[in-house]
Amino acid sequence: MRGMIVEVAGALLAAGCGTLAYAVGGRSSQLFGPSIAHGPRDRRSIALTFDDGPSEGTPALLELLERHGVRATFFQCGTSVRRLPDIARRVAAGGHEIGSHGYSHTRLFLRTPRFVASQMRESQRAIEEVTGTSPRLFRPPYGGRWFGMRGVQRELDLTGVMWTCIGMDWKWPAARVAARLLRAAENGAIFCLHDGRNARANADISNTIEAVRLLAGELKERGFRFETVSEMQGRTGT
Repeated sequence: MRGMIVEVAGALLAAGCGTLAYAVGGRSSQLFGPSIAHGPRDRRSIALTFDDGPSEGTPALLELLERHGVRATFFQCGTSVRRLPDIARRVAAGGHEIGSHGYSHTRLFLRTPRFVASQMRESQRAIEEVTGTSPRLFRPPYGGRWFGMRGVQRELDLTGVMWTCIGMDWKWPAARVAARLLRAAENGAIFCLHDGRNARANADISNTIEAVRLLAGELKERGFRFETVSEMQGRTGT
């Protein structure tokens, strides 16, 4: 009997841990707040998204996107926005959508709801003050959600955004990144790339830029169009 009790308790604990892990990082999880990871499957569109910026490398990425006629969604960190205000404004001026990626790119899971709220609110404030844009999208650093997030999303009118496929561009060479994303290309896909590296100064994003160069032409040849996340969802970004 004791062995059975231990076995049942272990199973319940494992189930609880599995549920929490899904709530934190599951792409389709709604437990900590409304979130999307994919757009409509009946539209031949893809959303390119970029996290961790702006960085000193962002202008070169913007030039490449302009050449290919690509509008993207940039999830910006408040600290980077305040450090590089001109570049942050240039993203908005280029017709791209700006979302929030937290203030200091600190993991939000396993933190207090008060800390979660402060990171989300301060990021929102920084982006609004510098760019004049009020984000309506939020992607948590490292894709990790936590308690307290739902209430702040409601307060700030934010929709959480995960991804259909992440490019691993912070550690993989450009060709491998592009190949990974091309394999995942489908109607409504949301791709996650990075125009910064954990909000550090002077980040080298050259492999990300090269991966986008490889991606953009091939996806256009396949008949995909590029949309911001809000455009893909039928919302007008602000």
